[in-house]
Amino acid sequence: MGCPRGDQRWSTFLKNHAQAIVACDFFVSVTSTFRLLYVLVVIEHRSRRLVHCNVTAHPTAAWTRQQLRQALGFDTHYGYLLHDRDSIFSRELDAAVGGLGLRILKTPPRCPMANGLCERVIGTIRRECLDWLIPLSEAHLRRTLRLWVEHYNRGRPHMMLGPGVPDPPAARPTATPKSCHRLGDFGSVRSKAVLGGLHHEYSLCPA
Repeated sequence: MGCPRGDQRWSTFLKNHAQAIVACDFFVSVTSTFRLLYVLVVIEHRSRRLVHCNVTAHPTAAWTRQQLRQALGFDTHYGYLLHDRDSIFSRELDAAVGGLGLRILKTPPRCPMANGLCERVIGTIRRECLDWLIPLSEAHLRRTLRLWVEHYNRGRPHMMLGPGVPDPPAARPTATPKSCHRLGDFGSVRSKAVLGGLHHEYSLCPA
């Protein structure tokens, strides 16, 4: 119950049910005082939107359960939660998630690519954020990740989306340009710095 059919490939199941699947995973980060912190990320398969991200120094099943409740809520439209076989995902945690109406999908043992979407977004967080700064504390890391997640969802293009962004801004009515190589009189380009200039978001401003 809640698992792919035996005659269906794992990748095919994830593709066919992407709209109903959320995945979660942990990764670690080290502060300037060599304190080890754990980061939980929750991502939608279809939209590539990061649903939730939080930090703790002492991950437990109870803490993880509370984070998943906060991320998914009780009126969720998701159908599956994908995670690995780490001991932190206990039977009690899976039962609590089942109470929210989700079925649990566990990856095969020692097979991180079965949860490849989470593995890739963790790599993106490292390459585009944490490789360029050193967290000073748990609060500093949490604030940094909150700002980066907002950028990831609202301003960072994703090739798998067309390209596009998971949470695109409201479309502004613009006149159809006369040439595909030139834009009309749109006014100016606005630049917004993210994380002190580590990244920038660009948008067109009306005249």
